[in-house]
Amino acid sequence: MRFASLGSGSKGNATLLETDQSCVLIDCGFTIKETERRMARLGRSPTDLAAILVTHEHSDHIKGVLPLARKYKLPVYCSYGTGEYGQLRLSHHWRNMELGQELDIGGIAVTPVAVPHDAREPCQFVFRYQKKTFGLLTDLGSITPFVREHYRRCDALLLECNHDVTMLANGPYPYSLKQRVGGDWGHLNNQQAASLLAEAEVGHLQHVVMAHLSEQNNTPALARAAIEPMLANSDALLSADQEAGFDWLEIA
Repeated sequence: MRFASLGSGSKGNATLLETDQSCVLIDCGFTIKETERRMARLGRSPTDLAAILVTHEHSDHIKGVLPLARKYKLPVYCSYGTGEYGQLRLSHHWRNMELGQELDIGGIAVTPVAVPHDAREPCQFVFRYQKKTFGLLTDLGSITPFVREHYRRCDALLLECNHDVTMLANGPYPYSLKQRVGGDWGHLNNQQAASLLAEAEVGHLQHVVMAHLSEQNNTPALARAAIEPMLANSDALLSADQEAGFDWLEIA
């Protein structure tokens, strides 16, 4: 199993997960043309996809989903609440996904995990294949016991480090937006991300990718300073970029 990012941040998000049997796309916040370009950079095309999975309906995650699904005739898995976006639920591409219930997509065991975020019925994902586990965890404002349990033992983790608390407080956002981003239904700050790792079995982690970093309210250096002390192997730590994403990472 391996994974890569087409891009990560407020301007668009998309992640690829691939096994020797299947390839899926998680979220698509880019246009069809941009998605095709970014996939080609990773040696893949939308024709390689078995399905698109959607975490929630915010535009930086979903705006390219239905156009891509229509063009390439792909099933789209998301919750009922997320399916309300743009009448996605009325499309024949839509497949209902019950949060907390494992499903099989191309031989990959997929668990949609409910998270606190300001969306209709948001989730994140844990993927299992041949006794290896990949956790994708972004776009949540707080870490619940339910989330901690599902992400306690991963072999690789894509983890939101959206903002530094001090930078957000002193930054250019209006007060209402600061409250939203920093609230329990917003986005994880660096210390929250670190606290998840503090209670996880970090010895299993081959890769930890810091994702969804705010360009205005965080820096890779600040995120690394918070996360690195929590890890058994600091060489496992990488950062996702808005433009470049990151290249394929193999889970051995």
